Amino acid sequence: MTNVAVGLPSRDDVEEAMRDVVDPELGINVVDLGLIYDVRIDAADPADGGAIVTLDMTLTSAACPLTDVIEDQSNAAVTGGARPLASELKINWVWLPPWGPDKITEDGREQLRALGFNV
Repeated sequence: MTNVAVGLPSRDDVEEAMRDVVDPELGINVVDLGLIYDVRIDAADPADGGAIVTLDMTLTSAACPLTDVIEDQSNAAVTGGARPLASELKINWVWLPPWGPDKITEDGREQLRALGFNV
């Protein structure tokens, strides 16, 4: 059994953890890129303990070749480390609504501008 922190994590906890997940092509985290559309947190089976976090996520392109990298980083961010937030992470890849630059947070825009992008 994974040593998951007592109680269910909040949406803010999950989003903060997901800031460690960086889009490998842009170098900006998936939260500030606006790639996370929804976060659901459910109690796991009492025998297993912990929580199940389900994310509705998208990518900047449906043809993104680095989906596995983002999945691995997401799993490490939510279920790994000394104090994991959840015992399980599920990702639903969604394509509607399509991702666009309008979904990027102001922090994400500042990071992209620092890299020379015009957003």
